[in-house]
Amino acid sequence: MNRTRTNDRFARTRNGSAAPGKNGNRFASSPPSRSGGPFRSNGPSRRPAAPQGEFALPKTITPALPAAERFADLDMPGELLAALGSQGVTVPFPIQAATLPNSLAGRDVLGRGRTGSGKTLAFGLALLARTAGQRAEARQPLGLILVPTRELAQQVTDALTPYARSVRLRLATVVGGMSIGRQASALRGGVEIVVATPGRLKDLIERGDCRLDRVSITVLDEADQMADMGFMPQVTALLDQVRPEGQRMLFSATLDRNVDLLVRRYLSDPVVHSVDPSAGAVTTMEHHVLHVHGTDKHTATTEIAARDGRVLMFLDTKHAVDRLTEHLLNRGVRAAALHGGKSQPQRTRTLTQFKSGHVNVLVATNVAARGIHVDNLDLVVNVDPPTDHKDYLHRGGRTARAGESGRVVTLVTPNQRRAMSRLMATAGIVPQTTQVRTGEEALHRITGAQAPSGIPVVITAPVVERPKRSATSRGRRRPASATRRAPARRSVSDAAA
Repeated sequence: MNRTRTNDRFARTRNGSAAPGKNGNRFASSPPSRSGGPFRSNGPSRRPAAPQGEFALPKTITPALPAAERFADLDMPGELLAALGSQGVTVPFPIQAATLPNSLAGRDVLGRGRTGSGKTLAFGLALLARTAGQRAEARQPLGLILVPTRELAQQVTDALTPYARSVRLRLATVVGGMSIGRQASALRGGVEIVVATPGRLKDLIERGDCRLDRVSITVLDEADQMADMGFMPQVTALLDQVRPEGQRMLFSATLDRNVDLLVRRYLSDPVVHSVDPSAGAVTTMEHHVLHVHGTDKHTATTEIAARDGRVLMFLDTKHAVDRLTEHLLNRGVRAAALHGGKSQPQRTRTLTQFKSGHVNVLVATNVAARGIHVDNLDLVVNVDPPTDHKDYLHRGGRTARAGESGRVVTLVTPNQRRAMSRLMATAGIVPQTTQVRTGEEALHRITGAQAPSGIPVVITAPVVERPKRSATSRGRRRPASATRRAPARRSVSDAAA
């Protein structure tokens, strides 16, 4: 396969490069400030207003290659094409069709597409195809995918793993909240592709467990959220360590002025592609604003949660999430909580239970607004309205994915109506607005709301069937206490003999 670069990358400049910190530590900077407090339904938000409007997209100097109609038309390894076929993936989504011919040729790419539009395979297939046949040395990955959250890192890893295996490439997920020792061990064993959050990757580099000087392909997924979360210093410090002549791909659902620095500084003559405006509504998605009285909101939320089918509910704080989850369980609704206060194993288990249908309602903070894909999820409910139009778009993007249909419902009390109208206007959405009361037909028609059973439920971990013991195993396994006592009994019998 021809992997020749089509543009001269050695002319790249780094005029705005981050200066080393004290004692030569390139990461010496203040910790990221996670700007923005939660929206309070009983008062105004203290969150500073996010910069509005998108920056002027760069002009592509070198003409882009034409879009591909089929994956088979692309210059990819046969094993990768076979893996796509075995997964039932034959026709690329628009963002994949437009960007893959160029990214496979080594061009930098700036791609914008709504959530669920296929961005992961758009950058992932190019990264895997161009890395195939290479072998990484210990601690020196060849490709890097930077993402803002653990959930998104896991989703990207899950999506790319079958394709990476087809071309014998090793993947490692590097995120906080999980064993840093195991992640360091994986890097020491050698991996070609690393999917990472900025903070944990920074920690592993400082420990000497990872180097980026052999990374030739770098992807920034959801860069705007990394900027919003205060990760820009870490992101730029990491990008300054990868090969300066390497390929860069930046994909996101929204591109505002927060990521203008990254585009100007790290992308060279990028192919720019926008599937649809970041503020545009998905045509298969319905948007509903339900005006409720404050005294009625809690009951309405409970009835919506008791619907037939799954629903994802967003609230602002982890304490509110925990309280609502406990209330729903007491009312007979199979619900589970997801927020930043949970450990990563807990979060992974909760998502698995929701995806498998073991629980019907996932109650979450914005930690679930990106990086979560659930098939056939047709309803998202903003119990607490978001304060930023990007948060609204990303929350809603959990439904109506990959061409499916879905509804986004926002519960709005009288004192929230004006702010919600402004948010919708900024997002470019004209919702259907309805005044509802609990028990009324309109609430049921829009959301499927119904009265809960009232019988408390307890969510237990699914029973995992244990593999059958081999024929060489004799009898039942002894409990640990019996095993500890066995030597004493044997010694007594030996003495008697």
